[in-house]
Amino acid sequence: MAATGSTTRAQTYAILRQNNFSPSGRRWRSLHLLALGAGLLAVALSTIDNLADGFQRTLTAIIVIVAGIFCILWVLKLSLHAPAMTTLARVISNERATLASVLVVFIMILISAATATHLFEGAGQPKEFGSIPAALWWAVVTLTTTGYGDVIPHTVGGKMIGSVVMVCGILVLALMTGILATGFAEEERRREYLRVWDQVTKVPMFTELGTVTLSEIVSKLRVRHYPARIVVVRRDEPGDSMFFISGGEVEVRLPRDSVRLGQGGFFGEMALLDRLPRNATIATTEPTTLLVLYASDFYAIASHIPSLVEAVEKEARRRRIANESAEKGAPK
Repeated sequence: MAATGSTTRAQTYAILRQNNFSPSGRRWRSLHLLALGAGLLAVALSTIDNLADGFQRTLTAIIVIVAGIFCILWVLKLSLHAPAMTTLARVISNERATLASVLVVFIMILISAATATHLFEGAGQPKEFGSIPAALWWAVVTLTTTGYGDVIPHTVGGKMIGSVVMVCGILVLALMTGILATGFAEEERRREYLRVWDQVTKVPMFTELGTVTLSEIVSKLRVRHYPARIVVVRRDEPGDSMFFISGGEVEVRLPRDSVRLGQGGFFGEMALLDRLPRNATIATTEPTTLLVLYASDFYAIASHIPSLVEAVEKEARRRRIANESAEKGAPK
C-alpha cells in the first residue's frame, strides 16, 4: 500500500511538471489552459451591463470555481517545501484506526451532551437549546474547551452536564494528542533506523557480520555529521565512545605524527578497551559522517557480538604496536 501511494504521488508530480511532454502531461496542460481561458472569458463577460441574472450567476460560478482550483493548487505546492507533511500523512495513516475510535467517542459525547442539555435547558432557553441541532453548537464549543460564553446553561442539571463535558473534552483532546505524538515518535525512530542502516552499510566491518547481527548494531549506533576542520575528540579527554567513518575523512593527530582515516575506518576504540583517556586529537579534514557507539552500548554489544569486538581489539592491538614503534623510532 505504501509503495502504491508513493508511486501514485510520483506519477501525479510528474504529470504536473511543466517540462513533462508525455500524453498525460499534455492533457493536463490542455485542461489547465482551457480552465484559465474559461475564467478569463467569464471575467470579461461579467463586465457587460444588463446581463440576465441567470447568466450572471453562471459567470460568477465559473470565476469562483476556476479561482478556487488554482488557489488549491498553489496551496498544495506549499507541501513541497514542508518535508514534515509526508510524515504527518504517514502518521495519520498508521494511526487511523485509533484516531477513528477517538473520533467516535468524541461524536458520542457530543450528541449525548447536546441531547441532555436540550432536555434540561430547552424550556428556559428555546433559542439556544430548543432543539438538538441548536444545542450542538454549545456542545462543540464546550467539548473543545473553547468556551466563548455566548451560550451557557442556567439550570443545575445543565451546569453539571457542562462540567462533565469540559472534563471529557480535555481527556479526549489529550488522548488524541498523545496518539499523534506517539505516532510521530515511532515514525521518527523508523526514519532514524533507516538513516543509520544506510550509513552502516558503508562500513565494511559491519557488512561482513550478516543482516541479523547488523540489525542489532544499528539500534545502538547514532549518526553524526561534521563539517570540515572540526575537532571530534581531544587528547587526554575521557573516552566514552568510539566512532566509525561512513563517509569523509579524519586526521588522527598523535604526539609525534599524524595519520588519516577514510571511509570504513574507525577510531576511539582504545579508550574504550583500556578505559584510559584519549591518546590523540582527531579532527575532520572534509565533511564527514560518523557513526557513534557509546561505551555502555559497546559493552552491551560485546556480550552478543563477539566477532565485532574481536575485530575492534585486533585493530586496537595493531595501532598500539604501530604507535609504540613510531615512538621508539622517533629521534630523541
